[in-house]
Amino acid sequence: MDDTVTVEDLTLAIKNSIDKSKGMDEEEAYDLAIHVLNFFGYSDRIIDNILEPEDRDAFYMLEDAGLLTTEREETTLYDGREWRIHYWLFRKDKIKEMIYPDVGTVSEKTADESMFYEDLPDDIWSRKK
Repeated sequence: MDDTVTVEDLTLAIKNSIDKSKGMDEEEAYDLAIHVLNFFGYSDRIIDNILEPEDRDAFYMLEDAGLLTTEREETTLYDGREWRIHYWLFRKDKIKEMIYPDVGTVSEKTADESMFYEDLPDDIWSRKK
């Protein structure tokens, strides 16, 4: 996966990260992925105040699933007041992890299998004519 979060990537990450007891089917995950990506466009972060309350609820759900996170920036206005700006960001590392949730178990299995090959003699790989 490159740095771009695609609809397919986000759909799979949502489907694999949302609580299995509630269950989210492929179509619901796809619709949510499209909805969220429409806010982000080609950006990795968006400002929170563009969201309506029902949109924000979906973002909080994805934050709970680990796919989004927030950050805030504080700035001083010309009149001396502090102003806070809240942003939503993709957690690309977690999205990638949720696309392939079983990668850890595959790596462990591969490591176990490689131990089998260590016991073979070196000449086992040579061909006899």
